[in-house]
Amino acid sequence: MRTHAQAVVIGGGLIGCSILYHLTKLGWTDVVLLERDELTSGSTWHAAANIHGLHDSTNISRLQHYTMGLYKELEKETGQSCGVFQPGSLYLAQTEAREHQLRLQAAKAKRYGMNFYEVTRDEAERLHPLVDYDGIRCIMFEPEGGNVDPSGVTAAYAAGARQRGAQIHRFTPVIGTEQQADGSWIVRTTKGDIHTQWVVNAAGLWAREVAALAGVTLPLIPTEHQYFVTETIPQIAEMGRRLPSVSDRDGEYYLRQEGLGLLVGAYERDMRFWAEDGTPPDFGHELFPDDMERIEENMMRAIDRVPAVGETGVKRVINGPMIWSPDSAALFGPVPELSNYFCCNGIIPGFSQSGGLGRLSAEWIVEGEPTLDMFGWDLARYGSWANKAFTKARVQDQYAHRFKIHFPNEERAAGRPVRTRPVYDMQKAMGAVFGLNFGWEHPLWYAAQGEPTEETIGFKRQNWWEPVGREARMLREKVGVIDISNYAKYRVKGPDAEGWLNSVLANRMPSVIGRSCLSPLIGKRGGIAGDFTVTKLAETEFMVIGSGMAERYHLRFFRAVPLPEGTSFVSETEAMCGFNVAGPLAREVLQPLTSADLSTQAFPFMRSQAITVAGVPVLALRVSFTGDLGWELHCKVEDQETLYAALLDAVAKVGGGPVGGRALSSLRVEKGYGSWGREYSPEYWPQEVGFERLVKLDKGDFLNRDAYFAIAEKPAREQLVMFDIDVTDADATGGEPVFLPDGTPLGNVSTGAYGYSVGRSLALGYVKAGMAKAGDQVSIAILGRPHKAVILEQPLFDPEGRKLRA
Repeated sequence: MRTHAQAVVIGGGLIGCSILYHLTKLGWTDVVLLERDELTSGSTWHAAANIHGLHDSTNISRLQHYTMGLYKELEKETGQSCGVFQPGSLYLAQTEAREHQLRLQAAKAKRYGMNFYEVTRDEAERLHPLVDYDGIRCIMFEPEGGNVDPSGVTAAYAAGARQRGAQIHRFTPVIGTEQQADGSWIVRTTKGDIHTQWVVNAAGLWAREVAALAGVTLPLIPTEHQYFVTETIPQIAEMGRRLPSVSDRDGEYYLRQEGLGLLVGAYERDMRFWAEDGTPPDFGHELFPDDMERIEENMMRAIDRVPAVGETGVKRVINGPMIWSPDSAALFGPVPELSNYFCCNGIIPGFSQSGGLGRLSAEWIVEGEPTLDMFGWDLARYGSWANKAFTKARVQDQYAHRFKIHFPNEERAAGRPVRTRPVYDMQKAMGAVFGLNFGWEHPLWYAAQGEPTEETIGFKRQNWWEPVGREARMLREKVGVIDISNYAKYRVKGPDAEGWLNSVLANRMPSVIGRSCLSPLIGKRGGIAGDFTVTKLAETEFMVIGSGMAERYHLRFFRAVPLPEGTSFVSETEAMCGFNVAGPLAREVLQPLTSADLSTQAFPFMRSQAITVAGVPVLALRVSFTGDLGWELHCKVEDQETLYAALLDAVAKVGGGPVGGRALSSLRVEKGYGSWGREYSPEYWPQEVGFERLVKLDKGDFLNRDAYFAIAEKPAREQLVMFDIDVTDADATGGEPVFLPDGTPLGNVSTGAYGYSVGRSLALGYVKAGMAKAGDQVSIAILGRPHKAVILEQPLFDPEGRKLRA
């Protein structure tokens, strides 16, 4: 066994072997995989191993599409059979909402050149004559859908890695991982130690235990999961061809051919956790006792749809463990608090995602960043607040509602609240409906007396649409108070604070006390990894404000540049709260509460002052994400209730009130303001989002300057634009594909919202450079169907910024 390696992958299941294989494909051949038992032990060996390409997330669809195309290439490369069957997959919609979902996925498939399209009932009956299609509204077909052999795929990844020089050691449990002073690791095993630059935790059912060796807690918990295989079905035996799989998610089961019978699996409501306190170290290829009664309701729905299932005996039942994250998505990426410790855990549809996750993992480790924005799966989306109780409640909800549609803007209640701020009860009493933002309860909108506080969900406009409009119009016409406590806040202090910030962020830091600037953070490939507002508080002190949901994500970048001696960088997100008072009457209501002069001359746009408002010391910033006149007021957490009560009392006197996050989203889209994680992402270059003027190449070195310099003179591949959409009962939410009138793929929506003060359905998004311009008509797939839209030359609200600077 090697004593040194570039990377050590822990875990010999599907994902670990894929990561090892893809590391070698990127040129890292001095890599080792350690498996405590036999390859495929744990969850891999008993998986149903279905493969499908489409997902509600565009980037997940792209990585799944890559995976589906990889298996046959892998067979040719290695000579190892992957047992690939691709007779196609039929997707059935019983409800209007499911039809909307499938039509949107079909539109995305067209946008990205994937094969997924609608078929008639006659065609579906020809493809799969055993299915009863009564009651089905819409049928989609994915020709490449199917299944693979779990052991064959894992063995092929392993063979491909070995052919390029990787070593694989079975029956070699890891007993320790110890970080060294230089950031490298010692991986201790029962057969010796390996000194490595990178540790990769792909330990599947044992991910928690492996992470704990490095002092890391992962929000994961295993469950039981059952499927069964029928005896031979005569119709299948007589058919002489393989039948497509059936995705009837409204029926809450999955079904495909296995041999000459059918495999049927279910995610039942009466689910069971397993090994809550830790996966047994000696568990390997065992299964749990059958418990078919738990999935009886799902089985009956499968029998109603495919009667042959009920006419045939059960050949075998598989009841094995799976390990889940709180949202059933992978925990993916480097641990922000450590150097060179990578995780890829909690993967549920692993055989649809193994290739893509392996490729992106290798890119991240070898090249410093994946080619796709994976923030939605980044383990940094969770912090220490995602405790065991939260994880268990969310996993139970995810498992029991595995096939439930995740609607746009949907907020699930399981496991909440986790973190609340002092004004939570006050906001709740005012009718606040809350969302979750990095563990914090955050007001989305406020129900008036007598209005329901339980949200409806769907693809069309829901019961919150009118209340949100009421808040947005109130702020535009008068004034509103928005809780912005969920923003991430950092204090940088010390003699070299300005120099350190200049070495991290791309813009030139303000040199005058009281000045603020906007600055992008550049990623490893030159894209936008973040955007921040930086304010100079004193000669040696700065406040940095950014995305709250990305605080742990951004820690990786802040840690990448060592702090000078005597300079500190401290998160104050938990210690500070904040409110944005915005609207044309903002100055009028704030001025009586402070002795500070709030006039434009004394307190201009993009300036800050430490002032007192209603007796509360605050840092006041003359900025507003609404695009309207306004101030951000940041205070200590212990002063939040006092400040909030005073602000609400003041705005109420002129007809103002509280405003939630949904109205803020509408207001910022009206103004054309982008947001990190939506418009701004590492996939997009500064010149594609209008940020090139904020990147100062002449100020000296800064984080990833060379990466930006390499693409700075390149023409934009896509351009961020604004759309006015002709639609009456639904709005874009993000991800909808955009086409030219002749059907040519053009781009995609990043954020959509109804602009209440301008009376139009609006969206921000990207179009391919040079293919369309302001004034051109395009088509956007709202609810999966084409809707006319026009590219706007400028925002509909205050395009010259006069109100903002008033």
